[in-house]
Amino acid sequence: MTASKSAKNLAAQFIAYLSHELNYSARTTESYRKILREWLSFLSVSGKTDIADLDLAAVTSGDIRAWAVVLSESGITVRTVRWKMSAIRSFFTYLCRYHDFKLNPAADVNLASVPKRLPAFILQAETMHALSDNGIDRDDFTEFRDHLIVTMLYETGMRAAEIIGLEDSAVDMARHELRVIGKRNKERVIPVGDAICDAIRRYRMLRTRTVGVSATDTFFVRPDGRPIYYGLLNRVVHKALDGNVSSAKRSPHALRHSFATDMLNNGADINAVQRLLGHASLATTQIYTHITYRELQNNYKLAHPRALKD
Repeated sequence: MTASKSAKNLAAQFIAYLSHELNYSARTTESYRKILREWLSFLSVSGKTDIADLDLAAVTSGDIRAWAVVLSESGITVRTVRWKMSAIRSFFTYLCRYHDFKLNPAADVNLASVPKRLPAFILQAETMHALSDNGIDRDDFTEFRDHLIVTMLYETGMRAAEIIGLEDSAVDMARHELRVIGKRNKERVIPVGDAICDAIRRYRMLRTRTVGVSATDTFFVRPDGRPIYYGLLNRVVHKALDGNVSSAKRSPHALRHSFATDMLNNGADINAVQRLLGHASLATTQIYTHITYRELQNNYKLAHPRALKD
């Protein structure tokens, strides 16, 4: 086996392919890298050989099932096991396509299904209360920025990474729209209303006064002009929602779920919601129809006289 065909080199080439050809995020490629490192280590230990001497063309479905069993017995969730198996399947698909491997041994490995879990969301009335600008100091840069962050998360459905990376030049007040770079570097346009536009104009004025420049690379920044980061974003959302909502989930993603749920509850077309969220598949968006139906059931049980008989 040549050095270029060694397991480590093939894994490294696969990671580069994910990053440069498929435009996977750094976080996703790092996850794949860790999974492959763990997988190669398992093969090495179980086969009593050095990783450098592994022959990936000799890997069987049984080898992959054995790792799935070990993972399951370690106590990790079914979802995590499936994610690791999916990574291995993708790796062998790549090897078959670009390195003349004949078979994908992971293709025949069947795993237990993941229990359906509905995403957490916040009740609309509670969200409205949390987003009230009563008591907000409109002249304080940080306080006004934090309120705008939470408002935009709910009113646009953006992901945490998207709002952190939102470029200042992508916030177009003339068109009333935001140009967002989502997963796999796909761009989508999100319309915004007059109230958000007014708040954005004020934020930019306060930012200029605080930071000392009229424009920054990223839209949301700290007082010294540096971009915000996930830890800060998470604290901002927790602070805004703490004491105002009953949901145990008080994260940026819970606001994204709430955006989708409230849009559908108020009559939005599911295809439009799909485009606004940036979902590649309509099936991903359809999970929110289950949430709205669950709420309908709860309301019926709480209010209808026939349901109250028990």
